[in-house]
Amino acid sequence: MNTQRIAVLGIALVAAAAATFLVRGLLGGGTPKVEARTAPPIAMSEVLVANANLTPGQPLLAEQVRWQRWPTSSVDPSFMTHAGTGSEAEAVKGFVVRAPILQGQPIVSTALVRADAAGFMAAMLTPGMRAVSFPISTDSGVAGFILPNDRVDVLLTRKINGESQAVISRTILSDVRVLAVDQTFKQEKDTKTLVAKTATVEVSPDQAEKLSSAQSTGSLSLALLPLGDEDAIAARNKRNKHVALYDGPVEVIRYGVPGAVKANAQQEKAQ
Repeated sequence: MNTQRIAVLGIALVAAAAATFLVRGLLGGGTPKVEARTAPPIAMSEVLVANANLTPGQPLLAEQVRWQRWPTSSVDPSFMTHAGTGSEAEAVKGFVVRAPILQGQPIVSTALVRADAAGFMAAMLTPGMRAVSFPISTDSGVAGFILPNDRVDVLLTRKINGESQAVISRTILSDVRVLAVDQTFKQEKDTKTLVAKTATVEVSPDQAEKLSSAQSTGSLSLALLPLGDEDAIAARNKRNKHVALYDGPVEVIRYGVPGAVKANAQQEKAQ
């Protein structure tokens, strides 16, 4: 056998071996089979989230929240969890919203304040408004029938200069919300009257200045407004819109007997 034939046979054997290995690889005989592995389960917790948009000042109620499954690894320490608080009613009991909370957002402890905490009054205030307190008596507080969340008019009574027995009284603020009476900020069950020495009302910054000025010139009293008296309130606000603190006619009372209606000093000067 000549050398040329031997070389051809060798090349043929090498090609056959390569073809055999290639076919085994294609058929999977020479490659280990790869098996898919199931990912380990993710640990989940239940966190309290808002059912609707919540605004500062409103009491947190059970129907406004729900439990939502949340990856345990992503649960922040400030989140309220089902395991840590129990039912929705227990989780929200005694809380007031302190910061805006969007629907579906986890409720964090920093966005709430307890009713007995120091920041509760600030949470109750409507944005842009102020809380102002002033002394009242049984008579000036409608014999204790004024309770938190009532609407009232604030009246100023003061003596007329030079008239020792003459006084004037007028409404300086209309339709203001009572935030608290003494340190009571909500009407307890079956409470009909509440005799107190101090009333806290919600007013605008300008109204707060009026109240501060009025306290130094006379005594303040409250007039309770009826529920749903929007027409009377609108008419009174329109009438008093451009009236200054002591403008307008006043009724002079001498020795307890009402006298004639007369203009005040500013009107007399203008006349």
